[in-house]
Amino acid sequence: MTQKPIFVALEGIDGCGTTTHSHLLKGFLENKGFKVFLTQEPSNSKIGVLLREFLKNKEIPSTTDALLFAADRDIHYHNEIEKKLEEGFIVISDRYLESSIAYQSTQSEKISVDWIKNINKFVAFPDLTIVIDIDPEIALIRKGDENIEKFENIMFLEKVREIYITRAKEESYNIVSSDDIIEFVQEKIQKIVLMKIKSI
Repeated sequence: MTQKPIFVALEGIDGCGTTTHSHLLKGFLENKGFKVFLTQEPSNSKIGVLLREFLKNKEIPSTTDALLFAADRDIHYHNEIEKKLEEGFIVISDRYLESSIAYQSTQSEKISVDWIKNINKFVAFPDLTIVIDIDPEIALIRKGDENIEKFENIMFLEKVREIYITRAKEESYNIVSSDDIIEFVQEKIQKIVLMKIKSI
């Protein structure tokens, strides 16, 4: 079977399981014989490393966060994702553009969805976006106090979750509830990805 490249992004609020399910999905697809490249945002670039520091610093303006995410995504897409797609890989990204739209537009009224799209206009959209949905209270319990970032509280995450769901409905993204056990949630994700692969 000839493998066609496909770009998959797993999205959702922190603690929903994007990292766990990205790794499980990679293993599943590799067992099926596919070439898979797994990546994440923030990326491992110097900008991405800086971002991880800033996400715990409440004094950094939300507009700075958004611009840094866009810069990190630009180098991430052109130096990693695009190249792997050209080599015929299935690329899985643990978070991507929808995370910026959901988080940064919630952080400040100054930041609109259109502005975020505009500063990210030089990168491509994924072929498939899957939003993993979870109750924010459960998500924060999963993360633990030591991993909490500056904008993570119940009220904030409720708004972020609402944007994810609204965007998913507007853009026809797949929504998978993570209320079930990991194996069942992963099985749903696998079915969605396999259907997309077959349709290309």
